[in-house]
Amino acid sequence: MTTEHTSASGPHIPVLLRPLLKAVAPVTGRWLDGTFGAGGYTRALLEAGADQVIAVDRDPLAFEMAKSWAGEYGDRLVQQQGVFSRMDEYAQDLDGVVLDLGVSSMQLDLAERGFSFMKDGPLDMRMSQKGPSAADLVAELSEAELADILFYYGEERASRRIARAIVKAREIEPITTTLQLASLVESCLPRAKPGQSHPATRSFQALRIAVNAEYDELFEGLLAAERALKPGGLLAVVTFHSVEDRMVKRFFQHRAGKTGRANRYAPEIEEQPAQFEIVTRKAVGPDDQELAENPRSRSARLRVGRRTDAAPAPISARDLGMPQLKEARK
Repeated sequence: MTTEHTSASGPHIPVLLRPLLKAVAPVTGRWLDGTFGAGGYTRALLEAGADQVIAVDRDPLAFEMAKSWAGEYGDRLVQQQGVFSRMDEYAQDLDGVVLDLGVSSMQLDLAERGFSFMKDGPLDMRMSQKGPSAADLVAELSEAELADILFYYGEERASRRIARAIVKAREIEPITTTLQLASLVESCLPRAKPGQSHPATRSFQALRIAVNAEYDELFEGLLAAERALKPGGLLAVVTFHSVEDRMVKRFFQHRAGKTGRANRYAPEIEEQPAQFEIVTRKAVGPDDQELAENPRSRSARLRVGRRTDAAPAPISARDLGMPQLKEARK
């Protein structure tokens, strides 16, 4: 899912920018943008009053693209190549953290990065441009492993059918390009009706998440934000599909002491001191204006929490509903 778009008022407008700025107002102090991308959130935070923004991205292209404008902000903008799961190593006592979990428009727009099923390019999908690519996974994983990734990461109901087709096709010739894979997935599914997403959407999402270990990164990133924020600091997270949103929702619920009873007959579980207060009672989606400006924002959801002074505490990936592929295969 692309997270930024070009509008008549200028380029790189991040999804849910208006509600995010409203939820975290007033913007002051030091912030960290853990998904710098094309710089939309970073620039908006600086313009809204942040004293400094630490911009983190694993993709070196993000910083190349920022060279044309980064100097405008002087030392108010600090650029840090890396992953947001290590943000507490880059900064402490932060007033706010923003995470936008979608794919940047700059990545989708470049066919050679291999994120888009609409443009032909190498089947890559690596945000850091390092490590195994999507083509490597498609070539090397077993049918069962591919099916698990498609189902648990992409929520693709036809995962077994698609995985079977991939294994059969790669015996004839390697699957190395985006359109090659998109065509193969499309052949396994009913033709999309008007208004429906492309048949390959879920499969490409699943492979991208697997290539970049995005769920692990999100889990560790939420914990890193908890460690990096000072009391009263705000954590704002924008998600683009149900698994991510569920993880963020459960994180805030767990940290705010709102996990409730195991069942209606069980006594209330003794709660630990809350690490966060929930700012957005429900997930915030795009309004009609944003949907008209950027239809791709329709799946975006924003959740915001405020850090308390309680010490960080242990939590498991299972507590957040993070898919567990190895357990699923047993």
